[in-house]
Amino acid sequence: MKTFITKMRIALVLLAGVCVPMQAKVIGQNPPANPLTAEYVRATLPKSEQAAWLQYIDRSTKQQAADRAAWAAEFKASGRATVLIPPQGGGRSMPMDRDPAWYGTADALKIADVVLSFQTPNGGWSKNLSMTQAARVPGEFYAAPNLTPALPGDTDADRARANERAHSADWGWVATLDNDATNTELHYLRLVIAALPAEESAPYRKSYLRGIDYLLGSQYPNGGWPQVWPLAGGYHDAITFNDDAITETLESLQPVGEGTLKFVPLATQKLAAAAFARGLKLILKSQLVIHGKKTVWCQQHDELTLAPVGARNYEMPSLASGESATALEFLMTLKKPSPTVVEAINSGVAWFKQAAIYGYAWGGTRDEGRRLTKSEGAGPLWSRYYSLTTDTPIFGDRDKTIHDDVNEISLERRNGYSWFNTGGVEVASQYEAWQKTIGSVHK
Repeated sequence: MKTFITKMRIALVLLAGVCVPMQAKVIGQNPPANPLTAEYVRATLPKSEQAAWLQYIDRSTKQQAADRAAWAAEFKASGRATVLIPPQGGGRSMPMDRDPAWYGTADALKIADVVLSFQTPNGGWSKNLSMTQAARVPGEFYAAPNLTPALPGDTDADRARANERAHSADWGWVATLDNDATNTELHYLRLVIAALPAEESAPYRKSYLRGIDYLLGSQYPNGGWPQVWPLAGGYHDAITFNDDAITETLESLQPVGEGTLKFVPLATQKLAAAAFARGLKLILKSQLVIHGKKTVWCQQHDELTLAPVGARNYEMPSLASGESATALEFLMTLKKPSPTVVEAINSGVAWFKQAAIYGYAWGGTRDEGRRLTKSEGAGPLWSRYYSLTTDTPIFGDRDKTIHDDVNEISLERRNGYSWFNTGGVEVASQYEAWQKTIGSVHK
């Protein structure tokens, strides 16, 4: 059984039979991501490819102006003197595991009506909203305060107004795919529509189609999606695997494109099928090649070059195990995978096997700080991030420094982030079943 000594740059050495860490060090600095601007497009892409991206930026700018104007008019008509901000909540307020008949009940429809009330003018939804609260009233804002306000020096310059967040309209997340937003609402509405007669489902069908239009309209020309649309700048413009944004979006588009939702117009079905195909191609194209081998994905990829990029101060360009696990699980659900898809799956699973960590456990109290400690027989674990050059675990801190030892980062970040996961276990389990049903056919 391999031990963590083979997988981490903590550089453990054996002294008198005891593993002792050598002095840890800062190994890098997290660089900022490039926002999508006309200047960046012209500096990066050949002239023949620029038009589609410049049109996309123009459309985003116009949509944000329209969104702001619509809300400003509504707020003015409400007669309020101050902005009414909804309380924080979460996607779990929309249950997805009930009996199909439940979604036609009064309790389910009450939630669905709240969902409709918070749909933004562009057709998407903001994040961190509780759909069990009262429906949004005219003039109330579309977004709740962000759960993790920005701090001075954060890469997220658009969130510099953190102290004002609870008292003013923050357009940074109107609308978004972050924290499962928009796709969760679409999933819930689909369940409600299926449980109702056509006439009763009419308002939910209308909202659902507006949400699908949001996904179609926010897709990049190369098939990816930003975290926030209309564009919010900074790392939000990067192609976002974080929070499974791309895979969840493809899962939303898949039934539409396959024509299984009969209320969806044929033209929308065709657009969704084409968007799904472009999104799948983007996933395959952005799979990172390290030392000549296909591996996995970063949490964010540059919107134009597809290079791995960082996000928040402690989220650096890297191989990201959590989002990559979801990407592989999604690819393994495809009914007729192409040879390219099969290669991507096999390569990704091979990376997970060699990146597994054994003999160490992650835990501890929040007062003392969570730590990685030697534990006989423990594992497998996977680090959240792996270096793009050494393929070994790396860890970020609030000051944008990159470390090779999780125990050396600040107490606040050790406690406030999920540095390890067991996602590779589910990947291995699903891969075993996939090989028996599909994968073996392509060997």
